[in-house]
Amino acid sequence: MRLATYNVEWFANLFDDEDRLFEDGGWSARWDVTRAQQTQALGHVFRRMDADAVMVIEAPDAGRRHNGVVALERFADRFDLRARKAVIGFANDTQQEIALLYDPDRLSAVHDPQSAPDAPQFDGTLLMDLDVDATRDTVIFSKPPLELAIEAASGFRFRMIGTHLKSKAPHGARTDAEAMKISIANRRKQLAQAIWLRRRLDAMGDTPVMVLGDLNDGPGLDTFEDLFGRSSVEIILGEGQGALFDPHAARALSSRRGAVPTTARFWIRTEKRFLQALLDYIMVSPQFRTRAPRWRIWHPLDDPDCWRDAGLRDALVTASDHFPVTLDFDA
Repeated sequence: MRLATYNVEWFANLFDDEDRLFEDGGWSARWDVTRAQQTQALGHVFRRMDADAVMVIEAPDAGRRHNGVVALERFADRFDLRARKAVIGFANDTQQEIALLYDPDRLSAVHDPQSAPDAPQFDGTLLMDLDVDATRDTVIFSKPPLELAIEAASGFRFRMIGTHLKSKAPHGARTDAEAMKISIANRRKQLAQAIWLRRRLDAMGDTPVMVLGDLNDGPGLDTFEDLFGRSSVEIILGEGQGALFDPHAARALSSRRGAVPTTARFWIRTEKRFLQALLDYIMVSPQFRTRAPRWRIWHPLDDPDCWRDAGLRDALVTASDHFPVTLDFDA
């Protein structure tokens, strides 16, 4: 079985008000890329991945005016994808949903939010003292994780949690000091969300589970690591018998500020260069370690097979500022 996580930059902008693909010469939200070019590139990447299920981060909008499930299934039909059924959990107001696009012949997927005494379901609120002032603060997810019950055609049952953690930019800051204060407060909230997710994982006990998505955080990523001691990645991975594993995270944690794998590539306009970062993960519980797991980052410049295939290489660069991560395992 092949599972994937893929952050598609502003996927929602490729669909009109009727949830139909534009696929025209209008500009997408990607720099100097038309909607048709991004759509075609995404179709190429999804077909080449040929995954049984893809956790789509920044999926098309879902809510009163749009139907993200319809949009994704129309995309799948347009490119004749095996992964042709979609499921979305709690919609949010950011136009960046978390959704699973999957092959119904290979697995079933049901949105199945759960809660624990110290970890409410992900559309709720968590009370936690964020700044050690003896007052509990309210923590919410701007993008509630997607918790799914999965059953493979073989009968293997496990759970998936799609997540997109994000520390907001210091909007409204008028001075550097204000920007730093707001940034620290926002990072505290992100770490609180990671703790919330880790508590939910702990409550699952021996249930096989994987966490897929964009954590926007990791070892050596920014200056807040020394201040807080641990990144969101380390909190979610956990420790001991219930710890999750991702080889790219393990390598990054062992080398810290040395060379690490990367899953995203951003253009820094003021510096006229690209910044690469490890942001996307597929973390698995111990039960998957016995199923011959094989991870791959579909990086067009770092993966030799992607580099040699000019069509795939160009499509990966055009489709998004993130690259897919896949996990193959014996289901």
